[in-house]
Amino acid sequence: MWVFSCAQQHKLLLTWSRKLNTVSRVGSQVASYHVTVSALSPEDRSINPATRRRLRRSNTSCAPEKPAVSEGSQVRGRSAQSKALENEVPLLHSRNQGRGDNFRVSSELRKLCLEDFPADRERQVKQKSMLDSKAEPYEIVFGVSPCLLALTQGRRKACKLFVRNGETSMRASVLKICEEAHRRGLQICRVSKKDLDKMSSGGVHQGVCLQASPLRYLSEDFPSNRKGTSTPLWLVLERIQDPMNLGAILRSAYFLGADRVISSLRHSCPLSPVVSKASSGTMEVLGVYGYENLEDMLKLKVAQGWQVVGTVGAEAGESYIPVIPCSDFQMTKPTLLLMGGEADGLSQELLSLCHTLLTIPAGRELFPGIESLNVSVATGILLHSLMFSRRSDT
Repeated sequence: MWVFSCAQQHKLLLTWSRKLNTVSRVGSQVASYHVTVSALSPEDRSINPATRRRLRRSNTSCAPEKPAVSEGSQVRGRSAQSKALENEVPLLHSRNQGRGDNFRVSSELRKLCLEDFPADRERQVKQKSMLDSKAEPYEIVFGVSPCLLALTQGRRKACKLFVRNGETSMRASVLKICEEAHRRGLQICRVSKKDLDKMSSGGVHQGVCLQASPLRYLSEDFPSNRKGTSTPLWLVLERIQDPMNLGAILRSAYFLGADRVISSLRHSCPLSPVVSKASSGTMEVLGVYGYENLEDMLKLKVAQGWQVVGTVGAEAGESYIPVIPCSDFQMTKPTLLLMGGEADGLSQELLSLCHTLLTIPAGRELFPGIESLNVSVATGILLHSLMFSRRSDT
């Protein structure tokens, strides 16, 4: 972008007006007027009319009306012109003082500047949004495993891949993602770490982000694709609100072999990119079912012969439902394992449907306030205990 100080502006005017001495009278008048008007900003055009006429006369005096002009008259003309310009400087300076010593030139000059300097034009284009606005609704999946699995599993509609510039893009894991994106005809953009930080809202992106459609809870009751003859185990989550906890639960459920994961839709966090990152991409593979009313679903499964197993703390009070350590429980028929939210655990409505309540015994005397486990940790322990206690159907 070109910026001229007031002194540079008038020096340029003086130089241009001197060069105009060699052109014809008509050309000189048009050129002088154009230079004077275009050099002045809209605010400067409101200067004293008498001063403007004096400046215009000094500009037009360089076109002699007589056939011959002596060298002395040319010098006098230039002296008069210089004097007029010197008188004009304080006025222009006072008018430009309120907006600083420099002012921006017209849009036409800026356009010419961009044509002469392609790097500036590329910088302006880069500042525009790199995200594909036509791909709405979309979200930004971040991290190596979530991006790779989002591409390979095909449950999302991918739009664009963003990879950090530098050595990060040469890592084997990132190159594999780029190969998958290229195979699917996606645009791959090289961007800075700052851009990726902004896209992922400060998440640990590991140098790669993917613009893709969001994942939703499954609503249709698809048939289970479980293999083997072992007793089925479904994990039921009620009001899990922390996306980090939900991601960790999904990762444990997938690793330990839970046949299905079900969640309440109300008061539960959505299947967001943060959940996908916390699950190390498991969310891209494992479908999570959502229910508006878990109570109705549980009653239906009980009618089909399933047992409902709830969870309580080690210091649970009196209950008409049997409470046993998880290590003593034997899973002999299809089971629904219920896990409650971070704050209040299972609701009374779901607790009333449980056949058995499980606890995780502590290994030491606990201080008040830290006598429980994080819900994701507790889920992993209980799943491990149940999965290895179940027997195969014969």
